[in-house]
This record gives sequence, structure tokens and C-alpha cells, in this order.
Amino acid sequence: MDSTLAQVGPRLRSLRNGSNHTLQELSAQTGISVSTLSRLESGQRRPTLEQLLPLARAHGVPLDDLVGAPATGDPRIHIKPIVRHGMTILPLSRGSGGGLQAFKHVIPAGKTVADPPLATHEGYEWLYVLKGNLRLRLGDHDLVLPAGEAAEFDTHTPHWFGLADGQGVEFLSLFGPQGERMHVRARPTRKTPAVS
Repeated sequence: MDSTLAQVGPRLRSLRNGSNHTLQELSAQTGISVSTLSRLESGQRRPTLEQLLPLARAHGVPLDDLVGAPATGDPRIHIKPIVRHGMTILPLSRGSGGGLQAFKHVIPAGKTVADPPLATHEGYEWLYVLKGNLRLRLGDHDLVLPAGEAAEFDTHTPHWFGLADGQGVEFLSLFGPQGERMHVRARPTRKTPAVS
């Protein structure tokens, strides 16, 4: 129960930031005070059903989106999202063993970071942008990847990814042990024999 309620605050903040509403606007819409909304979003206050119902209505989402795992279309699948630095990460593969792992990342609209901190770690990563523009800092390179673009890199290279333009972005990532490579092979085009 505690871990479920701990996820409500980040979800509320993400929904509000994604719709570009202020706490004051949300307060006027729900009848919940600004200070209570702020404490709910920061996790300093546990939400009650009486608070969650008007919040779900104001954000136009089912109550389950605030307190449960995101819907996957299959009731047997329960994705447990991870929220880090305002980004929601949905594990798409099982286990955390040494094999390839897949994730979906959702970064809501918000402020861009001028000089982000770069990180390094063991492994190899592949990214594919589904929606929006992803900013990728990779060593000395500062790249913007629009929807449909992909990147791959050794994670020993200092890197960071986030919003390119303040608009929300969604992307897939595949992460594997150092040395693993994913290869995309295009099928050769066949020449059509000339008809005489």
C-alpha cells in the first residue's frame, strides 16, 4: 500500500505539468487547496479517495491511472513504473539479469536543462524515439533526435538524455551488457527480371 501511494505524487505532478496547469488552476477546478495539492505532489501527504476522485476527473484520467499500474490492454501484465527525475520508466522485459533489457521512457513536457550532468556505466544502449524530440548528450556531441530516429552507444561514453524543446517525449531503450551489439539487417531489394 505504501509503495502504491508513494507513486501517486509523481503521477499527479507529471499529469499537471503535462497539461501546463498551475497549482492555483487545479485548486480552482477541484476545490482542493494549493498547499494540499503541493503536499500531495511532493509525497508529504497521503491522498484520500475524496481527493483522488476530483483530481482524476480534472486530469481526465481513470482513478486507476493515479493509484495503479498503467493499463497495458492485458489484465495479466502488471508493469511497475519507475519514476526518476520526473521521467517515468516502464520495464518491458522480465528480470534484471545479465541479458538484454527493454524499457519505455516517458518524459512529460517541462523545462529543458541547459547543462545536464553526464553519466557513465557498464553496458551498451540503443534508443528509438517514438514521440517528440529527444536531446541526447553523448560525450562532446549534443544531438536532437526526432520521432523515428535511433541511436546506439557504449555507456562508458559520458551521456544524458532529456527534453530537447520543452515538449514531452517518449522513447524506447534497449540496454545490454558491455560488448553486446544489436544489428539491424535490411533485406536486399530483389531485381525484377525483365519481361520480354
